[in-house]
Amino acid sequence: MVDKFVGTWKMTTSENFDEYMKALGVGFATRQVGNRTKPNLVVCVDDQGLICMKSQSTFKTTEIKCNLNESFEEITADDRKTTTVVTLENGKLVQKQTWDGKDLLLHDLLINKVVMFNCILYCLFLRGG
Repeated sequence: MVDKFVGTWKMTTSENFDEYMKALGVGFATRQVGNRTKPNLVVCVDDQGLICMKSQSTFKTTEIKCNLNESFEEITADDRKTTTVVTLENGKLVQKQTWDGKDLLLHDLLINKVVMFNCILYCLFLRGG
């Protein structure tokens, strides 16, 4: 079921990313670089059946590998330590991070697009090489 999400996804729009980074406590200089970054999201399934999600940019590359529906510890690009779980919900691949009593729905992948969002962030990715 995860196979339909495999591929490279390119960011096409990003709104309110600076406000999102401020809310996370990211410093000014890092925010300036982050605001100019348009990462690709690469989704794959490895030989052991682990879901791999890699965010690639000229600024920073991060990668997670996990089993569907199993919580794991993640160190995020902004160095937060989160408990993360990737699930399939209503035909969508969803990644949820929890830390310090806060929740963030990070990825909500649809068949032809992925939307990354929380209450103040909205980004749109389209699948493409």
